Amino acid sequence: MLRRLRAEALPDARRDPVDPETLTAAAAIVRDVAAGGEAALRAHATRLGDLAPGAPLVLGPDALQAARDALPDAQVALLERTAERIRAFALAQRACLAPLDTAVPGGRAGHTVAPVQRAGCYAPGGRYPLPSSVLMTAVTARAAGVPEVWVMSPRPTPVTLAAAAVAGADGLVTVGGAHGIAAFAHGAGPVPAVDVIVGPGNRWVTAAKQLVTGRVGIDMLAGPSELVVLADGGADPDVVAADLLAQAEHDPDARPILVTTSPDLADAVDRALGAQLATLPTADTARLAVAEGFCVVCDDLPAARAVCDRLAPEHLEVLTADPDDDARHLQHYGGLFVGAGAAEVLGDYGVGPNHVLPTGSTARFTGGLSVLHFLRVRTWLRMDAPADVAADAAALARLEGLEAHARSAERRR
Repeated sequence: MLRRLRAEALPDARRDPVDPETLTAAAAIVRDVAAGGEAALRAHATRLGDLAPGAPLVLGPDALQAARDALPDAQVALLERTAERIRAFALAQRACLAPLDTAVPGGRAGHTVAPVQRAGCYAPGGRYPLPSSVLMTAVTARAAGVPEVWVMSPRPTPVTLAAAAVAGADGLVTVGGAHGIAAFAHGAGPVPAVDVIVGPGNRWVTAAKQLVTGRVGIDMLAGPSELVVLADGGADPDVVAADLLAQAEHDPDARPILVTTSPDLADAVDRALGAQLATLPTADTARLAVAEGFCVVCDDLPAARAVCDRLAPEHLEVLTADPDDDARHLQHYGGLFVGAGAAEVLGDYGVGPNHVLPTGSTARFTGGLSVLHFLRVRTWLRMDAPADVAADAAALARLEGLEAHARSAERRR
């Protein structure tokens, strides 16, 4: 089922986050919404089926609370338990980030850690609406201390609306795509301009996020979902297959990958994939993704770990005899899942760490969504005896030919 590739024949895992054609088309939409505001936003949303003519662009807290109240008690309790686990982990992250106050020559310097004023949290509403993404983004923003948190999700389901209420959102914008991201960046009628936009989305969302970066902050430019399973001969092939299919059903472009030291396991996983696909309701999508996935059989675990580091995947499961030791050797991944009990889907559904993670090998330079994406580290300086450093500052300024800088420094001597 999975193509067999040699380690030396691996394709380049680094991918452009969005194709040029989509980027060009998205740019026209972003410009249109930036110039035309609410009217342009409504026109695009109506054209694409996000919004019925005259329907509200924004649902306020009362509407979100009504959706929560109408949900069965068991579903509300599920959302609240998940939200609390996400919140607890995010608050623990936030507690690691402290203000700084330290001595410097002639005075003191430091930093403060402060949240942005307004966050925009995107949750997909396409093939599979993802209320879990509402919780992952909006709960994390609140834990970071953001005063105003908005959710955006096209064609929101009642569960999505309820999740926004559980997360404490100030409102939900009922459109999406490139036009929705443009509205978050520029403002459009009742849709406020935000300071940072986070959350997963399709190629149109990714393209628009790339286009508005700099005007607003973003979390990352994420592409199709990826899972690498690192396994030795002792791994359960049925478990490996189930985990690969859990990623494969996301999207035909999702990338399920097995890296193993055991040819026998690779064969057994192929058989398990075939058996499980036969009864999987989402098999039509998953088969397409499996066809794009592959398997690499390596001579030993060091070689297998090197393949994983080269791929730098979004999700990396370690199903080996000593997963803790192998985990210590791995360098590049968005989220690491250590041992047979740590199924990647448990990360998807709110054990604590965030499920918004870097794809396309971007884990080599960035990490997953966290409270850090909603915080600003702002430095400060107070100088009581600046004379010595002022002399150095003046000398450096003259090396650069900036005489006004030098004279400003010398007035502190």
